[in-house]
This record gives sequence, structure tokens and C-alpha cells, in this order.
Amino acid sequence: MFKIKIMQTIRLRVNDKIFDRFIWLLNRFNKEEIQVILENDEFVSVREYLKNELEKIDNGTAEFISIDHLESELENTIKKHEA
Repeated sequence: MFKIKIMQTIRLRVNDKIFDRFIWLLNRFNKEEIQVILENDEFVSVREYLKNELEKIDNGTAEFISIDHLESELENTIKKHEA
């Protein structure tokens, strides 16, 4: 059985002068204790995409595909990149 570990999330603004030392300090902890999540452009973009997808699901406008269609698409992608 899987045990879900709950972690708290905080957002901090860190002065550029100490940012490297602060990250160094946080990285001294293991991943079970602290996970550093940098909010770069890619993170923000993915967060917005997922937020929009969840809204589509919630308001009933999401489009779903079947498992068979997914498997077919995956096979086509794999074949395309194998060559």
C-alpha cells in the first residue's frame, strides 16, 4: 500500500545577493524533507496549462480520448522517433 506524504508549500522572495547561498542551504536537506521548486517561466507555463485543463474538466468542455486511441497515438509517436 502506498503512503502519501503531505508537505507544506511556501513561496518566498529571496534577495539576489543571497539566493545562491539560500538554495545551497535548502539543498542540504534530502528530497523527503524539502523539495526546491523554482518558479521559472516553464513552471508558470505548465501551471497555467494545467489550471486551464482542470477548468475544462470542471465545466464539462474537456475532450477525452479512448485508451485505444491513446495507444495508437503512442505507437505512432514511437515509430516516428525510432527511425
